[in-house]
Amino acid sequence: MATMTHDRLVAGRSGTTTGLAFAVASAVSFGLSGALARGLLDAGWTAGAAVSARIAIAALVLVVPGALALRGRWHLVRDSRLTVLTYGIAAVAGAQLCYFYAVSYMQVGVALLIEYTAPVAVVMWLWLRHGSRPTRLTVVGAVIAALGLVLVLDVVSGADLSTTGVLWALGAMVGAATYFVIGADTENGLPPISLAAAGLVVGGVVLLAAGWLGVLPMRATTADVVYDSRVVVWWVPVLALGLVTAAFAYVTGIAAGRRLGSRLSSFVALLEVLMALVFAWVLLGELPRTVQMLGGVLVLAGVVVVKLGEGTSALAVEPLPEEQDLSERPAS
Repeated sequence: MATMTHDRLVAGRSGTTTGLAFAVASAVSFGLSGALARGLLDAGWTAGAAVSARIAIAALVLVVPGALALRGRWHLVRDSRLTVLTYGIAAVAGAQLCYFYAVSYMQVGVALLIEYTAPVAVVMWLWLRHGSRPTRLTVVGAVIAALGLVLVLDVVSGADLSTTGVLWALGAMVGAATYFVIGADTENGLPPISLAAAGLVVGGVVLLAAGWLGVLPMRATTADVVYDSRVVVWWVPVLALGLVTAAFAYVTGIAAGRRLGSRLSSFVALLEVLMALVFAWVLLGELPRTVQMLGGVLVLAGVVVVKLGEGTSALAVEPLPEEQDLSERPAS
């Protein structure tokens, strides 16, 4: 009995470690998108065209593997159609569209800070919807991470906020929170890659429809793209956006959510902001200030505290068959 319990605890720790690795990989991948897109925007692309290309490529790449992962269980998609539609519209298309409009009314840093209050929204949702009350350490971790984000985004000097911009940014926050909550849901039975593929297809259709209707400006060019004096052909960053910052990032993000839960995975995803600064330094020559580096350290500290606040719930041991009532055992 003790051996089996130990094995389960080891398996739980292993799953948590793997989940953290997936979460970090996802955050790093998502963090690359800003610097890559900046080069395209400077070359003459609109944000709508860059985002649509990113999502469309990812959808094309994942649709076949996503279908194969179902192994003929198409009823999973049918039964989860509401989840898939919500994920594609809110977590993929909605989050990016809202953020695009937010930055047209306000500073990019402020809009990003508002969007990344999503982990707090996830904690509140789990508390109100499922009665999962956050521990004191989780709350402390949230405060530390939020303070770190303020320093990373360098908005301590104050900003001229637009009510319209704030509303759009809050819409992006809802989309991001939806991404974490749905990504961590294991009840639908959809493999992570299948959920990512389906959501990206839905999101891509929504974005292209928005462009066709004129809601989202679409303009692309084949001019070379420059990154800190380094010239590359246009399709290199476009493919990287689709393959790395969308296809790979969404799949690993969902895989992380399945192992860590929406609360912890959403806080680890805060690393995306720090990685965005790093990639901006490497690709665009924008060196983070000392206060931003301090903020990055606080973000990491906040993630660690949140993990401590999660306690051993992720490693909880389920009742063994020998410990269950005989009436609960399946017939031999």
